[in-house]
Amino acid sequence: MAGASAPRTVAVFDFDGTLTRGDTLLPFLRRVRGDVTLAAALLAGCARFALAPAGERRNRAKEVVLSRVLGGEPVERVTLLADAYAVELVARRLVGRTCRRLEWHRRLGHALVIVSASPELYVDPIARRLGFDAVLATRLEVDGDGRLTGRLSGANVRADEKVRRLRAHLGATQVRLWAYGNSRDDAELLAAADEPVLVTRRGMVRQLKR
Repeated sequence: MAGASAPRTVAVFDFDGTLTRGDTLLPFLRRVRGDVTLAAALLAGCARFALAPAGERRNRAKEVVLSRVLGGEPVERVTLLADAYAVELVARRLVGRTCRRLEWHRRLGHALVIVSASPELYVDPIARRLGFDAVLATRLEVDGDGRLTGRLSGANVRADEKVRRLRAHLGATQVRLWAYGNSRDDAELLAAADEPVLVTRRGMVRQLKR
């Protein structure tokens, strides 16, 4: 239609392995409760992983680990640890090429969003430091006494849940979507994008839309 404005552009980034070097959850849990508790939780999570149906294995294992490490922890204490962890990640563990692409999108005035299975508790302070407009990450349940239950509040934001959360966030607004991811958990997100980019150890590979 003549005179119609172009859709706004949104750039969506996965977190672990895309913005950061490697996994961020286990190092964070180690900070909260130490090596011994984390090791016991991982063993319990592996047992649950083996027994669960294939489609649910990772989600169930994650819930077991989180419940054993974070259950009963005051959210105020864990939030302070998350803020300190965010400072360290921004200073030492960001992927340079992804940050340069992030700045490119920012200069062009694109909206910036993180979509991640990692806990919102520490992804959010990192996103604020990096100038993101929104964070769609896994939320942790807090009880009436201000303590983490170790359960998730809502779904684990991985695979197709990333697309569901993003669509709910964008609503009916027409956008041109760039998406950046590095793993099979990002396949659905990349497939939904107009400009999908696979982030690898060797660089970024722009995917062809079929």
